[in-house]
Amino acid sequence: MLKLIYNLLWRIAPPLLRRYLRRRARLAPAYLHHWDERFGRPHPAPLQEAIWIHAVSVGETRAAEPLIHALQQHFPGAPLLITQTTPTGRAAALSLYPQAQCRYLPYDRRDYIRRFLQEHRPRFGVFMETEIWPNTLTLCREYHIPLFLANARLSERSQQGYLKARTLIRPALQAFHACYAQSEADAERLRQIGMPHVQVSGNSKYDIEPPGAMAELAAAFRQRIGTRPVVLCASTRFYHGQDEAELLLRAWQAYHGDALLVIVPRHPERFQAAHDLARTLGFRVQKRSDEAAVAADTQVWIGDSMGELFAYFLSADIAFVGGSLVDCGCHNIIEPIACGRPTLFGPSTYNFAAATTGALAAGAALQVTDAADWQTQTAALLADPAQRQALSQHARDFIRQHQGASRRMADDIAAKIRAVSD
Repeated sequence: MLKLIYNLLWRIAPPLLRRYLRRRARLAPAYLHHWDERFGRPHPAPLQEAIWIHAVSVGETRAAEPLIHALQQHFPGAPLLITQTTPTGRAAALSLYPQAQCRYLPYDRRDYIRRFLQEHRPRFGVFMETEIWPNTLTLCREYHIPLFLANARLSERSQQGYLKARTLIRPALQAFHACYAQSEADAERLRQIGMPHVQVSGNSKYDIEPPGAMAELAAAFRQRIGTRPVVLCASTRFYHGQDEAELLLRAWQAYHGDALLVIVPRHPERFQAAHDLARTLGFRVQKRSDEAAVAADTQVWIGDSMGELFAYFLSADIAFVGGSLVDCGCHNIIEPIACGRPTLFGPSTYNFAAATTGALAAGAALQVTDAADWQTQTAALLADPAQRQALSQHARDFIRQHQGASRRMADDIAAKIRAVSD
């Protein structure tokens, strides 16, 4: 019955989805681009027999990079198909994987997915993190396309939702030939919702290295900024009426030193809002996009650019990771830690529970309770170079201890594909 209701809802959903995309496009016009791919329109030149990677947005797309490199060593010359769900993810894929065919994964309606699979006939598919779409999984199994779930994670909140729909979810999960969990806690929650073949392999995000181009851009940023200390707030979110950038800016009003505060909103539609808010609060503000030197009296610099987060991390003295003061579960704390930066994050961490717990235990990061606590701890770090240096060293050690997940997953995937082919 639940499956019938699910498929009925997908039959009536397209007009509502088009309306939703148009509404999103008012702030982010990219939602109108290529939207026919979402509704199952045939691709003019579909890549076939490819390694298929599905990565929802920017973070998952970046996390796939070391895994893709490891897989290509096992399958040299194999074409690469990458699908996303968000415009920012699609843009990241086009930038990171110029050799690949990049497109949106169609919505989970049976006729859309059937057409997609018939067009591309992937050799096998790797889904990043937590992508469980019943029709997609069921049809992949019907078409004998091996699937793998990499960097798999499942919060307690998500687990409860899947358990409520277990009669729909459990049969679909049988499409996965292996599930590579980030931690034992993730693995146990995944097993409880019916995921087969679960093993703990770690997180490929620890294997990501900052690209050389980002180091060059970071040097250019520092040249524009000068010798002042830089405090970065990365991937700030607007969530359920709460603006994380506003919380941070209001707290920063209590700071009276010469450090430059850099705010990089998660989504481009928030760039101008962050700029205007900082001005309203009385700060002297500039934007990264003005391509001008940062004036000595500028207090806030808005990072209004996409795909440059590593450069912001590398140019900073202290980093705060957004999505953690508002209840978004935190964004990727591994990137600033991998850059050796003293890293802070807030109380909401369910998306990176294993990484945040491990980083705190290793002395590689600090957790704050709210924006005021962030300002207090940041000001203390600015005044204590020795503590910043200790955090940086612990960060580098922490990253080294957790590397190797990409190789482990790729080796196991290759072995299973060979077994299926023999």
